[in-house]
Amino acid sequence: MPPRRRLSPADRRAQLLAVGARLFAARPYDDVLMEEVAEEAGVSRALLYRHFPSKHALFAAVYQEAADRLLAETRFDPADSLVEQLVQGMDVHLDYFVANRNAVLAANRVLAGDPVIQTIMTNELDALRARLLAVLPPADARTREAVSGALKSWLVFVQVLCVDWLTHETCTRTQLRDVCIGAAVGALRPLLPEDPAPEWPSGRTGGGA
Repeated sequence: MPPRRRLSPADRRAQLLAVGARLFAARPYDDVLMEEVAEEAGVSRALLYRHFPSKHALFAAVYQEAADRLLAETRFDPADSLVEQLVQGMDVHLDYFVANRNAVLAANRVLAGDPVIQTIMTNELDALRARLLAVLPPADARTREAVSGALKSWLVFVQVLCVDWLTHETCTRTQLRDVCIGAAVGALRPLLPEDPAPEWPSGRTGGGA
């Protein structure tokens, strides 16, 4: 075990989260041991358990931190077109999914029925839906309710499709992203008085992997 460095409680928690995130990204959830987290961090198991009483608690904290970071990095700017905003948001999330495949699969498969993990996911999806609603053209209350429902269903569709893609890459990453964006545009067009993405599909970025 490396020599233990004296850190403030906040800094120690951040260090343990960083070690946990690295290990959960590198290996399946069941293969990550708390003893290994403690060893990698250079702390005793007692100290690790003081911050995180179980592997589940550590994973939940790691996943919450990732969700917060993804929301912070997902930019919705009314000055950009809907397609530009969707491309940026999809790329941010796909970057994380690819780099943290094991963690994403753990949250969506191994811990699929866990209420804590599901709450983290639901809160992030709700925040993304609210941001998308805020940058779409103004509409009456009934239309906004219909659009909100379509966006909620679309976000779940994207989540399921991306998890399946991580398990079996049946298409390129760009094709996956374009399928998701096309589904959003197709869902919103019948509901809005103006085409939310007149450049689609002619404006697709398309292309490589």
